[in-house]
Amino acid sequence: MSDRPSKITRLSTELANQIAAGEVVERPASVVKELVENAIDAGARRIAVAVELGGKRLIRVEDDGEGMTAEEAALALERHATSKIRRLEDLAAISTLGFRGEALPSIASVSNLLLRTRPRGADRGVEIRVSAGVTTATREVGASEGTTIEVIDLFCNVPARRKFLKSDGAETTQISRLMTQLALGYPEVGFTLASGSRRLLQCPSATELDERLFQLYKSRDHLVEVQKTAAGVSVRGFAAGLAGQGHGPVRGPQNLFVNGRAVKDRTIAHAITHAYSAATIKERSPEVHLFFELPPDRVDVNVHPAKAEVRFLEPSLVHEVLRRALGDALADSPAPEVALEAAPTRAPGPAAEASPGPWTQPVAVLADTATSTDGPGSTGFAPPQSLTDLVRDMRPAAMAPAPVPTGRSMLPLGQFRDTFIIAVDDEGIAIIDQHVAHERVLFEQVMERLTAGPLESQRLLTPLVLELSPAERQALGQHQVALTRLGFEVEEFGGDSVCVAAVPALVPIAASEVTIRALALDLDGFEEGGPVDQALRQVAATTACHAAVKAHDRLTPEKMVYILDELRRTAHSSVCPHGRPVVLRLSRREIERRFERI
Repeated sequence: MSDRPSKITRLSTELANQIAAGEVVERPASVVKELVENAIDAGARRIAVAVELGGKRLIRVEDDGEGMTAEEAALALERHATSKIRRLEDLAAISTLGFRGEALPSIASVSNLLLRTRPRGADRGVEIRVSAGVTTATREVGASEGTTIEVIDLFCNVPARRKFLKSDGAETTQISRLMTQLALGYPEVGFTLASGSRRLLQCPSATELDERLFQLYKSRDHLVEVQKTAAGVSVRGFAAGLAGQGHGPVRGPQNLFVNGRAVKDRTIAHAITHAYSAATIKERSPEVHLFFELPPDRVDVNVHPAKAEVRFLEPSLVHEVLRRALGDALADSPAPEVALEAAPTRAPGPAAEASPGPWTQPVAVLADTATSTDGPGSTGFAPPQSLTDLVRDMRPAAMAPAPVPTGRSMLPLGQFRDTFIIAVDDEGIAIIDQHVAHERVLFEQVMERLTAGPLESQRLLTPLVLELSPAERQALGQHQVALTRLGFEVEEFGGDSVCVAAVPALVPIAASEVTIRALALDLDGFEEGGPVDQALRQVAATTACHAAVKAHDRLTPEKMVYILDELRRTAHSSVCPHGRPVVLRLSRREIERRFERI
């Protein structure tokens, strides 16, 4: 036996609990998450949360769940005591939010905690007080059925942790975001959140997801429904349409649930990005609210200390089901409707007929692109134009007979300012931006042709020599594979110059220089060695943009019919590859309403 004192000692239970609590209790929002999830597991249908000073002074969570007996309450405060699992095999098919038995003792070890609970049908409840992990009092009390937990002075015995918390307002914001997410995940449960005297959230129980969405986010008209089931994987919810708000929401809240658990997952995130990139190259982190259901034994929830991540048994299957679900939903994404001025209420009778009032010229939000420019960075929208000006400036397209529309076919009536095609179908009147519509058509045609091999190119009689910046020359050089597949031949020509020997057949010769310069700018920033498909889509989008008809191009009736028919065949007709809207609609119902026919 050595006389040297041992350098290894056993930590006290209190210190071990505080260390373990660091994995579970990161900030006040972590406490709220654990306690609310426990309430949901207990079958609560009403959960009320109250906080003070961002949860630093007080966090109170009340529920009307099944409650606990005195023995169960005491056991719940011991580490690794849980009602969720019994044996090792249970970890392979977890169907509850909590299961480790760590949350409550971890919280109690770094705060002053009060637990008051009464099981359903019992006459009395029990109250237990814990200070920094040590039980100080236990007594019978009168209590409502369910459980109330108060966490007072969080991190009172761990000042090093407390000083790293953010301001009261920032911590309250985190709690509010968390509660919003939990409320969305369980619409059948009523939730309230109060900060001091302020009511931050109040959501009565709802029967449908869209009702809870309205409670939390108000009107979300730009969302489209997502629903698909395949190979035992089900996904449902809502996602941002491609042209829902202006050019479509680039960023928005993303709420993802797997078997009722709010998670962040790379497989799901990649599938979302992939689905949107199939429609537009515009970078997006779109608003989505998606719910996945799959057998518990096909997903591992025990891979993260805070249970914020999961691991799928078949990640490629989950990816493909979601990608197809979003693809189907976005393909059916409706075009935005033209907004009309609200019609004032008129009294019925002859007097009203004799005095039509100021609404005789309703204003439609239409574009005057006399000063607009084409390209991915241009909106092409200007101040509203009156409907009478619209009619006056239209060029009739009746010079040649047009086919009778069938189904969703659109019949072109003419052009407005040689920039927009005005058309009708069974659903109403459509206003189509001719440039972005043709751009969408060409982009999808190019991407489809690429599946059979490189695009057809045309050699220039006189090679084009251009001077570019070093960054632009490098961008073209790094993506030669994508450029060659599209039909470009671009080589270094010494100094600051490049030589263009060929361009895709669909690009007008006169547009060769502007197309190459645009490609050099667009490709600058794509890293060398990055995904070829991503660069290819960027090149295809830029090429389609410069090959498409432009604003102020006069179109023949046949050209209008061709663009509209081809647009109808595209997978994503509501936006161009750069994310700009293609179609605005004035619905038949709105027209009938304005003429008082409904």
